Amino acid sequence: MPGGWRACVTSVTAVRGAGTLINVGLIVGGSVLGLGIGHRVPERARTTLLQVLSFVTIVIGVSDAMDTRNIVFPLVGMALGALVGEALGLEERVAALGAWLERKVPARDPAGRSADSTARFVTGFVTASALYCIGPMTILGALQDATGETPQIYIIKGLLDGFVSIMFAATWGIGVAFSAIAVLIVQGGLTVVGSGIDAVLDDRMRIELFAAGGLALIGIGLNTAGITKVRLVSLLPGLVLTPVLVAVFAR
Repeated sequence: MPGGWRACVTSVTAVRGAGTLINVGLIVGGSVLGLGIGHRVPERARTTLLQVLSFVTIVIGVSDAMDTRNIVFPLVGMALGALVGEALGLEERVAALGAWLERKVPARDPAGRSADSTARFVTGFVTASALYCIGPMTILGALQDATGETPQIYIIKGLLDGFVSIMFAATWGIGVAFSAIAVLIVQGGLTVVGSGIDAVLDDRMRIELFAAGGLALIGIGLNTAGITKVRLVSLLPGLVLTPVLVAVFAR
């Protein structure tokens, strides 16, 4: 019987795209748990735990960024990406999407929503979406998930995201749960084109892409720690431009 259960689990997780669905489910589950029990954790404890998670994110980002063979590629890629992101108004567009989603959620307060509650929803949505969608595990997990193998990377990532969601939801509320939509779109889309991405990216392009992602992770850590306010969404085009620069100039 145990062998039958293992075979059943293996067959389910081996379905193409299952990793993304597992990741999404763990984010939603963690967010619900955070909303349910978050108020029982003292605010100072939540703040300290959030700072710890922020520092770990910064360390991971620094580690990824230091793997670069030439810092010029992630630097120029992210700088150009930031210009593109600002020109397109990506930060404002995502913030508007977050505010729109918040309006679709029934208000708990009969008196209506305050500007502070909307800001918390948008902050939770944008911060969690950026953290969960940026990083090497997102790309590598998509490549693995696209093959139909057991999505070990996304399962591990989902467990990490779920734990972070508990703390984030306790701090910023239900907006964190809606970041699962961004994860579904980004990781699902990457999984669909996973085989094509693997064929296009060579080792050097992956290294510099992950280094650029490391810079973005540092920004996420600085934001969540409350040290500064980095316009994270505006940096996203840099993740596309960096491997393109490598393809053009590193031959």
